[in-house]
Amino acid sequence: MEWKNIYRGLVMGASDVIPGVSGGTIAVLLGIYERLIAAINGFMSKDWKKQLGFLIPLGIGIVTAIFLLSNVIDWLFENYPGPTKFFFLGLILGVLPYLFHKADAKNKFQAKHILILLIGAALVGSLAFLQASEGPVIENMTTSTYIKLFFSGFIASSALVLPGISGSLMLLIMGMYTTIIGAVSNLQLDIIAVTGAGIVLGIVFMSKIVNFFLNRYYTGTFAVIIGMVIGSVFVVFPGWPVEISLGLLSIATFALGLAAAYVLGKVEYES
Repeated sequence: MEWKNIYRGLVMGASDVIPGVSGGTIAVLLGIYERLIAAINGFMSKDWKKQLGFLIPLGIGIVTAIFLLSNVIDWLFENYPGPTKFFFLGLILGVLPYLFHKADAKNKFQAKHILILLIGAALVGSLAFLQASEGPVIENMTTSTYIKLFFSGFIASSALVLPGISGSLMLLIMGMYTTIIGAVSNLQLDIIAVTGAGIVLGIVFMSKIVNFFLNRYYTGTFAVIIGMVIGSVFVVFPGWPVEISLGLLSIATFALGLAAAYVLGKVEYES
């Protein structure tokens, strides 16, 4: 068992609760993105037992963070949305130097890769203009509601696999965020089970697509990934604070996010 993955999962799970922030981006920052994709694909093969040592501790960390930290993150997001988003903005921007290095962009990027990067950035950045609403808490569960919860989980699972795409933001756009977060806080097992099933199937489906492109079009795939991460900056950016105190706090949290990205990257890549 790679128990170090518990802390990695905690960081990924905490980020997945924030609308606009992608657990996939954090996986890239932690240097485990390609391994994560390979492990998910390997779990669906005859060598599935070999992947358990990587996936189980990571899953424990993610689930623990979602259940234990969801209320904390939700409180920060409700009371200090700007500074909280600026922290994650620093974290996201902090991963970009490693991404360009990982892709060997200086030597391998051609005009087509830059175009792909711009398209990826535009696609994710456009999410900032979509109408997002927490939506009312759904109390009366019907068959159609469960189907909607399942597909909401399926779509939101892209957050774990695709850097730059936020599962929480997708839930907001679909109006299911409040219902699902409330179900997690109140341990409503039926909602958790149906949504969780959609998330698991979505992760498997998306990981197979990403694995295919990583194996055949490595540089192009990383160009898309970099573009998605850049595009997520426009989604996360909360606007400049009007109050001086909030502005100073936002600058401090942004610097803290950059520092966290540097420290996490240094710890991962030197270990």
